[in-house]
Order: sequence, then structure tokens, then C-alpha cells
Amino acid sequence: MKPYKGIALTIAGSDSGGGAGIQADLKTFEAFDVYGMSVITALTAQNTYSVTGIYPVTPEFVKLQIETVFEDIVPGAVKTGMLFTKEIIEVVAECMRKYNVEKLVVDPVMVAKSGAKLLRDDVIDALVKTLLPTAFLVTPNIPEAEIIAEMKISSEKDMIKAGEKILSKGPQWVLVKGGHLDSEEVIDILVGKEGHFKFKDEKIQTTSTHGTGCTLSSAIAALLSMNYSVQKAVCIAKKYIHQAIKNAPPIGHGHGPLRHKIEIEFESTCF
Repeated sequence: MKPYKGIALTIAGSDSGGGAGIQADLKTFEAFDVYGMSVITALTAQNTYSVTGIYPVTPEFVKLQIETVFEDIVPGAVKTGMLFTKEIIEVVAECMRKYNVEKLVVDPVMVAKSGAKLLRDDVIDALVKTLLPTAFLVTPNIPEAEIIAEMKISSEKDMIKAGEKILSKGPQWVLVKGGHLDSEEVIDILVGKEGHFKFKDEKIQTTSTHGTGCTLSSAIAALLSMNYSVQKAVCIAKKYIHQAIKNAPPIGHGHGPLRHKIEIEFESTCF
């Protein structure tokens, strides 16, 4: 009997189109041979080109889901995605402290592809002040990093500065994702107290990008649950996401999903 390589939990919204949210997270966990569990924070009606409705779960039921999981199966890592309300964020942060979760990956979902804010200002404030201090790693893209760090980002130097500002808010590590920069390469920068580490990949011209942030953060969580270092986890996850985008078949009429089940290069080198 072959055991799983790790156990991970996703706390996020459900995507009826299957490309993002807990659906993408669970597919990613399975690709890494990690046993995946889920706590649903919101139900969304969406496809590859639009979100037509969001139905948030009550904070009480979010808390019950988390407690029920932890009372039986303790995950080696946890990741969060869309948390949608201030009350849900507070409940999640409370539970992370209660269960002494050491490897919490926070994907601060707060900006839509259009650039519009998905969360109200008071919800963003709760995420920054309540959840980030409990995080091992935070994975903002540039629009999200600009909101959290309260600065504009237009260069690698800005990415590092923003990462350091976010680091001062409590997490142990910050991965600033540079896909929104006008560049031929995708440059992500991991910032921690030990310094910063740069990851580069070619930019793939494709519309199959739905769920990219969810997939990257869940891949990192999967690897952390397998006891990889954060630098190595980001390295392998970056190589994985590149191949998942590159090998994605066209699905839907908008931004299509990735191909999650692919060969993973566990011996990837990035430095």
C-alpha cells in the first residue's frame, strides 16, 4: 500500500467551471500525490469568461468545516484562497492560531483579471491585519501587492520593496508574482528575512490562464506538506505551473483552465 506524499487543506471558494478555487486546488494536490481536503468559503457561478453569482458560506459553517477536519486529519500545510467576508477571514485566522498551523500559504485573492477589487476595503484590512500575521507564505500578484504594500510596482526593484513592506506585516515569506509586468519573461521574487530569490520563466502567450494563482499556491502548499523548503517548493511549483499552462488544451470561450495532471520535475533547479 503506497502512502500519500503529504496531506494538505484548501480553504477557498468553489468554481462551478472547475478551473479555479477548490477545484483547481484539489486537482493540483492530486497531481503531487498529496491527499487533499477542502473547506468551502463561497459558492460561485462562473465559467471561463464571467462570474454570474457568489453565494458566501456563513462564518459559523466555515469554522465547523475547519474544526471537523482538524479533529480527525491534521494537514501538513494549509492554503487559503477567496475568503470574501471580514467574518470568514477572522474565523480562519482564529482557527489557524488554535491549531498552531505552521505552514499556511495565503493567496490574497482580492483583484479580478479586469483590475477591479473583489473585496471591500474593510475586508482587505481584515485580511492584512488578521490573517497575514499567521501566514508562512503570502503569494500576491502585482495588483494585490500594490494594495497590501500601498505602493505602485513597475520594476523588479519595486517588487522587492513591496515584498519587504508586506513582510513587515507578519508573514515569514512573500512571493511577489510579476506576471503583470510588461516583460518577455515572468519574474517572481521570493522575499524573506534571509534575503530575496528571483525566479524567471518565459512568458507563454495563451488564454489558458484561469486558476493560475490558485494552482501555484496549492502546488507550493502541497510541496510544503511534503517538507520541502520554501525556496525549493516555489522552484518546483513554478516549473509545474509553466508546464500546466504550456500543455493546457483549449476549453471554453474565455480564459481556459490549466492542465493539472502533468509530469512533475521534483529535481528542478532554480538558482
